[in-house]
Amino acid sequence: MSGTGSDDLLVTPVDLADRLSSERPPTLLDVRWRLTVSRDADRVGPTGRDDYQAGHLPGAVFLDLDHDLCGPPGPAGRHPLPDPTELQRVLRAAGVAGNRPVVVYDDGDGLAASRAWWTLRWAGHPAVRVLDGGYPAWLAAGLPVTAELPDPAPGDLTVRPGALPVLDAEGAAALAAGDGVLVDVRAAARFRGETEPIDAVAGHVPGAVNLPIGELLDAGRFREPAALRSRFAAVGVDPGVRVGAYCGSGVTAAQAVFALHRAGRPDAALYVGSWSGWITDPSRPVATGIEQGAAG
Repeated sequence: MSGTGSDDLLVTPVDLADRLSSERPPTLLDVRWRLTVSRDADRVGPTGRDDYQAGHLPGAVFLDLDHDLCGPPGPAGRHPLPDPTELQRVLRAAGVAGNRPVVVYDDGDGLAASRAWWTLRWAGHPAVRVLDGGYPAWLAAGLPVTAELPDPAPGDLTVRPGALPVLDAEGAAALAAGDGVLVDVRAAARFRGETEPIDAVAGHVPGAVNLPIGELLDAGRFREPAALRSRFAAVGVDPGVRVGAYCGSGVTAAQAVFALHRAGRPDAALYVGSWSGWITDPSRPVATGIEQGAAG
């Protein structure tokens, strides 16, 4: 399992089952997660850890997206970059090694798995895949699950941040202003500023274009590379044009960056702070509606 090319991004349940029975099985990370933050409640409902404890892929270790793979919320947004030293500790405790492939999976929507994929790749791991369809696809294939908690041997991954490109607020603004294309993958109504269920300010980064994440998916699964290239091209993401993505807090945007890699754009940058980070500075401009040249 190498870390390059669109064919190295997804793994099917059957293929993963074969790899798990090989002499060099990948490390499995269960990152099931629900977006439970709103302006009215900090956290509601069951967590991904609850789901993991009820049943998971044999040998999988659970990592919490909010607490293990992101830093604490603040001026950098709701899901900022993790501290590299702490991330290295978490990943080594989960058995992640630098020379052993990793497969991440979630509830099937690809959100948490994409952000986990992005974080490990950003941290310098060269071979990370997402289980196509996540835990539901594994179950649908009739493959075994367990509630037994694993005791992984410590890993040796050395975290080297920066292996994937990152945008800060200034970089995102420059990209949107003409240095390239800044893609906002939130729902169109949020982009236009007509509604904002999570963050305190509605609108978007001036100059950004809107491509809702649903356009990149087919029944919750990633579209084929050619279809993804077509959809990105429709908002100006042409070969040679710099591209970055953002959303509310950098989770859905990581899914868009995953799709851009699948479309052949491994140079795509993630604005990790995204809208939740942008609005922490009241001096930053906010646009609403559909700007000339922006896609709806």
